[in-house]
Amino acid sequence: MAGGRATVPGTYWAWLGGTAVSLVGVQALAFAMALVAAGYGGRFAALVLTAINLPRALLLMAGGAVADRVGPWRVMIVSDAAMVVVTLSLALAAWSSTDPRPPLLIAALATGVVDAFHLPSSGSMPRRLVPPAVLAPAMSARQLAGQLALFAGPALGGLLLASVGLAGAALVNAATFAVMLSILVALHRRYRSTDDASASGPEAAPVWRAALDGLRVAATHPALRPTLLLTGAAAAFLLPVSSLLLPLLARERAWSPSATGTVVAGLAAGTAVVAVTVLVRGAASRPGATAVAGLLTAAVGMVALAVGGAPGWSVAAAATVGVGSGLFATHVGPLILAAAPATHLARVQSVLVLGQSLPLLLTTALLGTVAEIADASLVLHGCAGALTVSALTALASPVLRG
Repeated sequence: MAGGRATVPGTYWAWLGGTAVSLVGVQALAFAMALVAAGYGGRFAALVLTAINLPRALLLMAGGAVADRVGPWRVMIVSDAAMVVVTLSLALAAWSSTDPRPPLLIAALATGVVDAFHLPSSGSMPRRLVPPAVLAPAMSARQLAGQLALFAGPALGGLLLASVGLAGAALVNAATFAVMLSILVALHRRYRSTDDASASGPEAAPVWRAALDGLRVAATHPALRPTLLLTGAAAAFLLPVSSLLLPLLARERAWSPSATGTVVAGLAAGTAVVAVTVLVRGAASRPGATAVAGLLTAAVGMVALAVGGAPGWSVAAAATVGVGSGLFATHVGPLILAAAPATHLARVQSVLVLGQSLPLLLTTALLGTVAEIADASLVLHGCAGALTVSALTALASPVLRG
């Protein structure tokens, strides 16, 4: 950490605090919306998810190009203001309508569109707000904020839905976006020059051409190409463990809901322990090799999950997966952000999010189908093998060996 001299600035903590509050609100409303949608059948619930994910995927590169052109602060301020309007409109519609399905679909579509512009800007902020020497701890803190939202958000969403309904959950989310909006406006006064510098980066080319240029940079940059490809492989074969394969494994092995929750919590705890360690002690001196080692560690944990039986063993195995996932995320993220050209920060973040979303969409459907034909244990073995091959192949890159 530059001999202990460099520290994470207070402005970053202010931004991250607002982000954490907003993320909890987002997760709470998302859970409430999912429960309401599920009450109208699986097909409608899937339609709501598609209404969020499809516009997000289609517009991500445009969102990154706009952020690099007009500046990330302006994009985030407009995005948060838009979400205040969207969530307030959802609250009003849910309160006054007898059929919540149309408001849910409209809110889902609007959320996907706003996410496409907000996520690239937000993802570039650690690079803009902290010195390079403390980029890894700053990003670990951001990962911890995400884990907190995943823990607290759904529980809050269920409580709000039971007590004040969908309209109340939407109002609470609107309040969290309003908090974040006030923080962004205050910080923007100090960082106006950041927007000015960003705006001068991409030339006055059409947005679609600027978006394609982001893809070109990601595909040809000697450090970005291998790290983004490895991140895509991790998204394809590691992320489905908690969202898909653990629930399927629990059903096959007749675990109770509480036992299943404990196993999932073990995975999250392993990830959080690594993030706290990096936050306190800093990242490893060889981030590329550590990221690869993280994927190999996760693969070992996945095999242990597949062969184990009792929930106690599975908690330890899931924690191993979490440790591996944490090692990968806390070291590959700073590599990507540090390697991105200053003129393409948001567009590289767009490629990163897109490179995670598309493989995850494809493998989730494929792995779910295979699990119906075979079983979840076999799928876990397959994912561990694919992750191992991906990690070992990545060692051919000097960036990921070093």
